[in-house]
Amino acid sequence: MSRKPKKGYFVRGQFVAEGSELDLQLKAEQKHFQESSKTELKRESTELQKLGEDLLTLRAGLREGLQLSEKLVDALDEANRITNFEGRRRQMQFVGKLMRQLDEEQLAAVRAALEEQRKGSASESLALHEAERWRDDLIARDEALQEWLDRHPGTDSQQLRALIRQARKDRQPSQDEVSRGEVPRHGRAYREIFQFVREQLQHD
Repeated sequence: MSRKPKKGYFVRGQFVAEGSELDLQLKAEQKHFQESSKTELKRESTELQKLGEDLLTLRAGLREGLQLSEKLVDALDEANRITNFEGRRRQMQFVGKLMRQLDEEQLAAVRAALEEQRKGSASESLALHEAERWRDDLIARDEALQEWLDRHPGTDSQQLRALIRQARKDRQPSQDEVSRGEVPRHGRAYREIFQFVREQLQHD
């Protein structure tokens, strides 16, 4: 009486019987691989959708240099127009789908453009803080004016002196303000010194 052949399959020339320990191990590995692939795809999809959201904030000049497809540009513009939360969420899913069609080179260019914008914003923020620091220093200390002129010899010193004098005058609280404990308001000269200093810093 012939024995009933075992059910199974071959892996790299080796017979694997169904239900055997090796069969269970291989099936567990395959399941793990499929789950890992799903997780990886989901993570990649979420990352690309986030990249698409970041693209919405990219200024026009940088975006034009990316040579994105017309379909993606239209989808991004549409997302910017939608104010309804659910509608915008669905539109961003569509943007994410289009982002998955970009090749690695295009994605690298998108990331580089976003990084360039981020660095530009950071340096602009530093420049604003420096202008604020100089403005406050020039109004607070007499020596600050000479320090500024030493560093920026092209400055119109007469105009800056006049602005500082006016800002200090504006800053003096009235007797009424003192009695009420109010902080004096800054006048126009205070704002003009900031503008003056900022422009000088940009030109130097």
